[in-house]
Amino acid sequence: MLLQNRTTIVHGGSGAIGSAVARAYAREGAEVHLTGRTRATLEDVAHRIRDEGGIAHVAVLDAVDRDAVEWHAAAVADQSGGIDVCFNATFNDDIQGTPLVDMRVGDVMQPVAKAVTTSFTVATAAARHMVGRGTGVILVMAGGREAIPNLGGSHVAWAALAGLCRQRTRPSSPRPTGPRR
Repeated sequence: MLLQNRTTIVHGGSGAIGSAVARAYAREGAEVHLTGRTRATLEDVAHRIRDEGGIAHVAVLDAVDRDAVEWHAAAVADQSGGIDVCFNATFNDDIQGTPLVDMRVGDVMQPVAKAVTTSFTVATAAARHMVGRGTGVILVMAGGREAIPNLGGSHVAWAALAGLCRQRTRPSSPRPTGPRR
């Protein structure tokens, strides 16, 4: 099993993508920690995981609440000895179906702000527990470069997430200041 003895957190774990990822992690042997805003739907996913022989835990939190996400990551790391995988599948409040030229600026920026906020919040919380161990994977859900009409701010959000993902969680080695040879 690929994830045997690994601890995973799936933010947005009760949505279509988050629940599918969580169930796949559990099938591969991971202990899965599901987060989201609605206990009943999280419990449904956890129940399915347990019925399939997996280990699942539920925490109700909003991924934009940095204190709640930090507290949860610390609790998971303390209980499990670390965090191996963190996946953000939270919903970004996209407004779709309207041509971009007909949208208000706030409607375009809403998914950008939410996607960057939740991705930054969950990634930094998990990274604090990964860096010290020298291992871990943080996964962000975003689209590609293809143009899909009427997705509102989704593509803008995805581009912002690509930029966020390029940043390091810890300082890199100092760059040489002398001439290149």
